[in-house]
Amino acid sequence: MSTSPSLSVLDLVPVRTGQTSAQALTSSLALVQRADDLGYERYWFAEHHNMPAVAASTPPVMIAAAAARTARIRVGSGGVMLPNHAPLVVAEQFAALEALAPGRIDLGIGRAPGSDPVVTALLRASGPTSDVERFAEHVQNILALMEPDGARLRLTDGKVYDVRATPAATGSPTVWLLGSSDYSARLAAELGLPYVFANHFSGAGIDQVLALYRDGYRPSEAHPEPRTFLTVNAVVAPTRDEADERALPQLRAMARLRTGRPMGRAETVEEALATPLDTLGQQMIEDMRARWLIGEPEPVRTQVAALAARHGVNEVMVVPVAGTYAGEPLDATPGRVQTLELLVG
Repeated sequence: MSTSPSLSVLDLVPVRTGQTSAQALTSSLALVQRADDLGYERYWFAEHHNMPAVAASTPPVMIAAAAARTARIRVGSGGVMLPNHAPLVVAEQFAALEALAPGRIDLGIGRAPGSDPVVTALLRASGPTSDVERFAEHVQNILALMEPDGARLRLTDGKVYDVRATPAATGSPTVWLLGSSDYSARLAAELGLPYVFANHFSGAGIDQVLALYRDGYRPSEAHPEPRTFLTVNAVVAPTRDEADERALPQLRAMARLRTGRPMGRAETVEEALATPLDTLGQQMIEDMRARWLIGEPEPVRTQVAALAARHGVNEVMVVPVAGTYAGEPLDATPGRVQTLELLVG
C-alpha cells in the first residue's frame, strides 16, 4: 500500500451567512479549478435538497460547469440520489456529460433520498422518480442505457425496443455505488462495480462493510478487481488553532442536524465561537472532532496515509469543511482552498 494515496474532493457547496447561492456556486467552481491545478484525482458534487447551508442540489449541472472549467480532473456525483430521479433521465444526463468530457465523468449513485419527507413528496408529485424498492433493477438499467450499444427493453405491449441514452456514444461514465451500510456494498459486489463508503458522514461499521464488499466481489469486464476509497472531513491550516476554529462551524452544523435542531446557513467562525452549544451538542462535537482530520499540514498528511493503509485503499476523498472568517470574500472560500493546497504540500 502506497504511503501517499491519491486525493480527491467531495463538495456539498456550502452557503454561509451573508452569502448568496450564486456566490457559493462561484466559490465551488473556483475550488474545482484549483483542485485540477493541484493534481487531485476526482471532484464530486453531492445532492441535497431544501438545506439552507447546502447549494448542492443538482450534480449534473455542477458537473457540466466544472468540466467546462477544468482540463484533466475527473468530475462526478457523490452522488445522484436515485429515488429522486427517473433512471432514463439519469442515464441521458450522464451520457451527455460523458460526450462533453470523454473519460472524465463519474456517476456515483446513492439509495437514500438526500432530503426530508416533504421534499421527497414534492419530487414525486412534480416529476418522474424511481421506486427505491427497485433500486438494483434501476442501476442495471442505467448501466445498460449508457453503453454505446444501449439496451433492449420489453415494454408492457410485449414488443422489444432498442433504447440508448445518447446516440453514437463512444464511451460511458464510470458508475460507483455509494453507501454507509451493507446494502449498496452487497449490490456493488454482485454487479462488479466500484463502491464508496460514506465515512465522512458515519464511520460506523466501515471495516465490516468493506470486507463484505471485497469478499463478495464478482469480477466484471469493466472492473476485474474490487475498487473502493474512503471519504473523510478535513480542515488544514498553517496552525492547529486556525484549523480548530475553521472546523467549528461545520462541527456545530452537524451537531444541530443530529439533534434535530433548526438548520440555517453555515456560520462564520466568529459566530460559531460566540455561541457555545449545550452539553449534548458539545459532546457530539468532540466525538466528531476525533474522527475528522483537523490540523497542520504534516500531521494531517500522515493521518490521511494512515487512514488509507488501515482500510486498504489507495485513494482518499476529502470533504474540505473549513469555515470562513467574517471578513473574507463572499465569492470565495479561502479556508477550503487552503485545505486543498496544504494537503498536497
